[in-house]
Amino acid sequence: MLTDRFNNGETANDQSYNRTAAPALLRGFEGGDIQGIIDKIEDGYFTDLGVDAIWMTPVIEQVHGYDDSSGITYSYHGYWPKDWTAVDANFGTEAQLAQMIKTAHKHNIRVLIDVIINHTGPATQADVSWPEDWVRTRPICNWSSFMQNVQCALATSLTDIKTESEAPVALPAFLLDKWRAEGRLEQELAELEQFFTRTGYPRAPKYYIVKWLTDWVRDYGVDGFRVDTAKHVEAGIWTVLKKESEIALAEYRAKHPQQLSDSQPFYMVGEVVNWGVLGYKNAVESSLAYDYGDKQVNFFDYGFDGLINMGFVEHIQQDIETLYSRYSAYLNDGPMQGKGMLNYIGSHDDQDSFDRARKHNFSTAFKLMMAPGGVQIYYGDEIARPMLVEGSFGDAGMRATMNWDDLSQPETQALLAHWQKLGTFRQQFPAVGAGVHHMLNARPYLFKRELSGAQTVVIAQDLAQGPKSIQLHGVYADGVVLTDHYSGLNTTVKNGQIKLNTPYSYVLLAPKQN
Repeated sequence: MLTDRFNNGETANDQSYNRTAAPALLRGFEGGDIQGIIDKIEDGYFTDLGVDAIWMTPVIEQVHGYDDSSGITYSYHGYWPKDWTAVDANFGTEAQLAQMIKTAHKHNIRVLIDVIINHTGPATQADVSWPEDWVRTRPICNWSSFMQNVQCALATSLTDIKTESEAPVALPAFLLDKWRAEGRLEQELAELEQFFTRTGYPRAPKYYIVKWLTDWVRDYGVDGFRVDTAKHVEAGIWTVLKKESEIALAEYRAKHPQQLSDSQPFYMVGEVVNWGVLGYKNAVESSLAYDYGDKQVNFFDYGFDGLINMGFVEHIQQDIETLYSRYSAYLNDGPMQGKGMLNYIGSHDDQDSFDRARKHNFSTAFKLMMAPGGVQIYYGDEIARPMLVEGSFGDAGMRATMNWDDLSQPETQALLAHWQKLGTFRQQFPAVGAGVHHMLNARPYLFKRELSGAQTVVIAQDLAQGPKSIQLHGVYADGVVLTDHYSGLNTTVKNGQIKLNTPYSYVLLAPKQN
């Protein structure tokens, strides 16, 4: 979710830091905040969707001013850092972040925060530039080679951290002045001294940022990171970030043993634009590497547990059996075996997001949520939040505020119920995402997923609405009681088939739980 666009739980923080200039359409802060996320966790919204992890955009303090190169634009999205050690007041407070994570854990939901090492926010009328020994503004990346992805600025509005450097640098004067004014200068300096003494890393820009990012894990128990612009940084720093994050999470859990009931390891998923399974665009199918043209890098070798599968928005246009069988083979017997990926239909910056017009909501939800691999629900997919906004520029149209008011409409309620059924089924039965796919019948489409040590499930779409008989092709023995998790009805296998009378064309079958 874009934190600012999800739910406004506290209106008093809506215009922090004198952010009062009128922005271009959807290019200013809209009020969403951490308190709004807490409220929805407590309401059971995520639990009802089957969500077991929340990825939120960066909550660190952003530049206070705006960029006006394409109309007044504030850093509502969270990707223009000013101070990696503070929560942006528009999003809330550190106390609220701590409460949000604690509340999420109470509901068995993990929290991933978006992190940035590649760049700072731009200089604005209210924010000074970072020093030249920290950042570059030229050349602008042209994507033609490794160097033209990594040691260059992504845009004129972003200053690129010199992540290749191992040379010690002093902290920026503006940051020292800021910490002094906030009464925490001595504490921040003492913690940095301890970090660099313990690790032996030089005081180069990237290591400062690693320290600052892992503090959110150490202090509040963040479960994982979604890494922004991963391919635009020399990959070795991601190994360092993962190692330091694991140390930080171990320290947090030692101090807070009551918060989590298991030892799920720290999780890191990366955004590598144009990487995807099955050799999508710049991905090298045989090795999972990203191909810069003159160099290949396999980000799974640098601490990443998973990568965002940017190919899904193209692959979803295939027929459903081709999609599912290819993905299953690739994940279970191919190069992706033992690796993680996130499929999605929409995101905050992919203008090729699938079905932005929201014309195929039910079938798209099914195709995504029943697909092999991990899945990402972009906030509002589940209630058809608009992804095309007239008059908006660039990616702003994909970042509209959450359309909560639409839940008063019966069709939106039905769509949300559809997502909830698919999501809770996927969450309850690991075979859906991690199992081996086998088609049982082409029309109507019927398939099973099998996973060692887990319940086998049978799933169908395009069935007759009303009375229906379903041949199970020997998956379950006669006498087994099955639950259809779409309708909530139970049925018993007889003569290799089941009978159901439901108003739905979908069936989600698994043995009845005692």
